[in-house]
Amino acid sequence: MAELKITLVKSTNKAGSKQTATVKALGLHKIGQTVVKADNGATRGMVRTASHYVTCEEV
Repeated sequence: MAELKITLVKSTNKAGSKQTATVKALGLHKIGQTVVKADNGATRGMVRTASHYVTCEEV
């Protein structure tokens, strides 16, 4: 099964509550932190919601 490597690249200090909650739900806390998640519709939707705060690549 494919996986996604998601990295937080921008601070969420002035982000809306929805984007901040999405970034936390992905498990990201600090800039530069990377997590690997399963590639499914839910994860892709979360990445799309916070697309300007994270980068995503397939592993």
